[in-house]
Amino acid sequence: MKLGRLNHIGVATPSIADSIAFYRDVMGAETIHDPFDLPAQGVKVCFVDTPNTQIELIEPLGADSPIHGFLAKNPAGGQHHLCYEVPDIHEAKAWFEAKGARVLGEPRIGAHGTLIFFVHPRDMGGVLTEIMETPKGEAH
Repeated sequence: MKLGRLNHIGVATPSIADSIAFYRDVMGAETIHDPFDLPAQGVKVCFVDTPNTQIELIEPLGADSPIHGFLAKNPAGGQHHLCYEVPDIHEAKAWFEAKGARVLGEPRIGAHGTLIFFVHPRDMGGVLTEIMETPKGEAH
């Protein structure tokens, strides 16, 4: 397995609307995609384009959202995860598991419409890491 392209940096936020204003007005972001709900993951997301990657803004979608715990510890929000691309999600999952890394759940469809899984931060140098199958076509 080879480390792929950094696809995005996940940033948890209590308010996507406030974060959009920050990235637009303070950071000068020009391309901010429309927010959308991911009910299966309990979050609302919004992608902000940068010249070399994206920022994924993540807001809790309801009381059972896994982002609530993160925001309880970090009320203003902050960096939640890094996401790297791989050509084959199942091969990558088997590789991480063979190395003894804790894969958090089975591959599932993520915000880019392609398969993803997460690897526990204790096995990734303290960083929650999303592994994503490289999107095909326009999703990239």
